[in-house]
Amino acid sequence: MSFVQADREELAMELDLQRKMLRDMLLARAFEERVAQEYAQGNIAGFLHLYPGEEAVGVGVLHAAEPADYVVSTYREHVHALVRGVPANNVMAELFGRKTGCSGGMGGSMHLFNRERRFMGGYAIVGETFPIATGIGYAIAMRELPEVVICFFGDGAVNQGAFHESLNMAALWKLPVLFVCENNHYQIGTEIHRHSAVAEVYKRACSYRIPARRVNGMDVLAVHQATEEALAQIRVGNGPQFIECETYRFRGHSMADPGSYRPKVELQAFEKNEDPVKIAIAEVVYPSAEQITAVGRDNIANLTESLRSGGHFPAEHVDVMQADVAAEVEEAVRFASESPEPTLDDARAALDCNRQGEVLV
Repeated sequence: MSFVQADREELAMELDLQRKMLRDMLLARAFEERVAQEYAQGNIAGFLHLYPGEEAVGVGVLHAAEPADYVVSTYREHVHALVRGVPANNVMAELFGRKTGCSGGMGGSMHLFNRERRFMGGYAIVGETFPIATGIGYAIAMRELPEVVICFFGDGAVNQGAFHESLNMAALWKLPVLFVCENNHYQIGTEIHRHSAVAEVYKRACSYRIPARRVNGMDVLAVHQATEEALAQIRVGNGPQFIECETYRFRGHSMADPGSYRPKVELQAFEKNEDPVKIAIAEVVYPSAEQITAVGRDNIANLTESLRSGGHFPAEHVDVMQADVAAEVEEAVRFASESPEPTLDDARAALDCNRQGEVLV
């Protein structure tokens, strides 16, 4: 294979990845907006924490992960589950409390779970992801397996004692854990500089000699690259890594929160200039056949950058993607609405399923 052919294939793979990430971001936005509507109509009960504005984090991180890696998420985890490959039908059914949901309709919005995809659940307790991810990382290390644990958490969780205990253990034993902070700047309604003495979250990792960096969490390409680099370090045995993704949620903390504590100008600025979906559309490009043919070994990086800065994703392709994800979300709602509710026998079976001791799936 020639250098030119290899570079052409590399560019094609990169563009294909960008298109896949864009589709996942469009699906995430459409899914969450529809979920908000279903909640308002009374079809979803309980607390509901939505993800619009933060799509670049979940999509960028999880597209860099391997299928065998474990994912531990928070209560704002619908998009994490979708990107990980949990079918939209099963996620929506879980939100509706139906038997066909990914947790059998007994977990709800904050407790999605999928064993086959090693999606180890969302957790409602702030900071609960740390000890769970550390425990899975310890099991992996004891078995000398090649997997990594990706641990998502918000900026509000870093003041929990479990954060420091878990980072200390992970660093001491060089556990294969990637800590990913989704810093949306607000712990419910309290801005980070009012609840944390150290507002730069990534700096906290230095206390445990864990390599850490801060990235633009509104840029899916920046998040993806940082995650790839961090995972590569973990896989060669260099211990845990830490990424702080600065992002912003466009809605309040939950559907019960109008978000009135935030200045309107702040929200408008992020929606106008930092919407991760709009940024992703601008960055995904289709080079012409002539441009791909002209790619050489030495100018691949320059051409790719030129295409990103000067090109655009054709509107008709965006329309097709949006129609596709809209149909997927519509089907998910239909599937959830027509699915049965779990019974007491289902609950009893779930309680008794693992009485012989916990196992690593």
